[in-house]
Amino acid sequence: MKTVIISDGDISYAARLISEGRLVAVPTETVYGLSADGLCESAVEEIYNVKGRPETKPISLLVSDIETVEHFCDDIPQEAYILAEKFWPGPLTMILRKKSIVPDIVTAGGSTVGVRCPDHPLTLELLKTCGKPLATPSANISGMPSPKSADEVLSYFDGKIPCVIDGGKCSVGIESTIVDMTVTPPKILRQGGLLKKDIETALGTEVM
Repeated sequence: MKTVIISDGDISYAARLISEGRLVAVPTETVYGLSADGLCESAVEEIYNVKGRPETKPISLLVSDIETVEHFCDDIPQEAYILAEKFWPGPLTMILRKKSIVPDIVTAGGSTVGVRCPDHPLTLELLKTCGKPLATPSANISGMPSPKSADEVLSYFDGKIPCVIDGGKCSVGIESTIVDMTVTPPKILRQGGLLKKDIETALGTEVM
């Protein structure tokens, strides 16, 4: 397999690959991700296979906006809308209760799913073109450093995935902050590119 590098901003080829259940490495502001149709079980399974990722580890979904999340998640609290308004697109992943439309393989059998709107124009364009959430862990071999450039993605997957969208070097360069919105008060599960104090300021309350 030859890995195609898209660097001209035309993501139609990448969108077609996603619709066919295949993998595309995408740029975000945090790190590069390895994306597939998040509603297609076989496509998500391919992510696990290519990365060597244990299927006990859930995968978050990239989405284009909070309104899109309503198709895939239930019981979305008002606080999630506040944080999305303030910090999306950006390095914030929110854990919400999933609807049955989200395959169990995405959530490792759990009842919740992480959702994030990435701050990169090419990946946002891909999301809007596909019209589907993208299951997207970091584009690395499990246990290896997360890639911050298309070249680093290729060092892991050249010839193993059909396409990489080259969106330049990641501007943030560390993973997103993960906040569990299914508990009160919300709880930070991973500190990343968004600071706890900024989340607390937006919500007007302390978070765990």
